[in-house]
Amino acid sequence: MPCSLEHEHRLASAGFQCIAGIDEAGRGPLAGPVVAAAVVLPPGFQLDGLNDSKKLTARRRDKFHAALTSNPGVRWACVHKSPAEIDRLNILRATHAAMREALLALVPQPDHALIDGLPVPDFPCAQTALVGGDGTSLSIAAASIIAKVGRDRAMLELDRQYPEYGFAKHKGYPTAAHFAKLRTHGPCPIHRRSFAPVAQAEFR
Repeated sequence: MPCSLEHEHRLASAGFQCIAGIDEAGRGPLAGPVVAAAVVLPPGFQLDGLNDSKKLTARRRDKFHAALTSNPGVRWACVHKSPAEIDRLNILRATHAAMREALLALVPQPDHALIDGLPVPDFPCAQTALVGGDGTSLSIAAASIIAKVGRDRAMLELDRQYPEYGFAKHKGYPTAAHFAKLRTHGPCPIHRRSFAPVAQAEFR
């Protein structure tokens, strides 16, 4: 199925009034926040080329982010969970908390959510979980763009605070370059100490 509003139209036909797409960015990195976004698109929404953020270049993501966030008909929210919250809750629970908070930040409150991946426990409205949903639902694709660009921009800012780690290049993901910096400098305040590679670097 190509990326479209088919899932949204099916839910609208079932009587749901306000449908949000939800996705996250940053579950895998060793540093920085995990970010979730919730997006409600207006009826008949079109944006040629909008797709899963992972399938787009950074330049295209920025272009779509600008188009989405400047469109008065698009309602969106983006929530960051810090490394400290990730260490306290664990990455899955922190991600789920960010998803719930992003949905609750939308006004009016959606009555159904299309969520990329697996179901989220204790979600505040009805949900449909779609594995690979960021490539089939335009609402989820829009959320993936907003979450990914929001996180990348946060990592660029953190790179200015901790330039020795190269966050602007690897965005905190476990690359060879990042591991080398961890071995040289040890963890910094934005590293996730509950992640094994960071813990090993801290106590090497």
